[in-house]
Amino acid sequence: MSPPVFRFAPSPNGYLHLGHAYSALLNSDRARETAGRLLLRIEDIDATRCRPEYETAIYEDLAWLGIAWETPVRRQSEHLDAYRAALDRLSALGLVYPAFESRAEIARLVAAREADGPWRRDPDGAPLYPGDARSLSADERDRLIDTGAPYALRLDMAAACRRAVGLSWNELGEGPDGERGVVPARPEAWGDVILARKETPTSYHLSVVVDDALQDISEIVRGQDLFHATSVHRLLQVLLRLPEPVYRHHGLLRDEGGRKLSKSTSSTGLRELRAAGATPAGIRQLVGLG
Repeated sequence: MSPPVFRFAPSPNGYLHLGHAYSALLNSDRARETAGRLLLRIEDIDATRCRPEYETAIYEDLAWLGIAWETPVRRQSEHLDAYRAALDRLSALGLVYPAFESRAEIARLVAAREADGPWRRDPDGAPLYPGDARSLSADERDRLIDTGAPYALRLDMAAACRRAVGLSWNELGEGPDGERGVVPARPEAWGDVILARKETPTSYHLSVVVDDALQDISEIVRGQDLFHATSVHRLLQVLLRLPEPVYRHHGLLRDEGGRKLSKSTSSTGLRELRAAGATPAGIRQLVGLG
């Protein structure tokens, strides 16, 4: 049997904090316990927020923690063709359509819908897509694209779910409500998710499943904030005929107010803690792994 493969996949849009350290250390510990491999992936598709100095800091902080990873490191910005190819496969199945509403227009549509009662929200609390771009004719879509109008490429969730029934995943960790074992996937709760935009041929949901497959990731260790998104990932894996990993979601470290840690919280930033005299062993104790 091949050794299990794990990955830690931060975005270089800020400095790492204790929550990142916890997840990275869990992945590193699992790789060591199972004689597995640990990969590092830099999820830098957001060109407006990701910066080279943050990426450099990721390498420095992880090395300081004593975490070793295989090289070369996969940087998503260098593999846009792989995501574009996956998007083309979904488009060939008739599951992708362009939606032209701006964020402000979507907010107005949601407000109009809510005049008749609450509008559905996804598991993260964002309103489901309220527009009707799915019903535009091919000629009208082409006309709008030819004008240079910005657009998002969305997954036709209803059509996609008809192609992939009975979805589930194997949860080795625990969901927010204690979910374990075989967990039913409910991707329909997310509505017509965005898979790409006019200027970027991918989104988090699309790129993460493509990367995990290409890197042979067998066990995904990540925070419970992504537990419900696993439903979308399982759907895309089935549609794209990608292998199914197992999942191990872990609890989140929170601040004194009960909020999950943010990259803007300097009091829990690894760089600040290190400058204040913290040690790698001390960090392990702070995150409950000492």
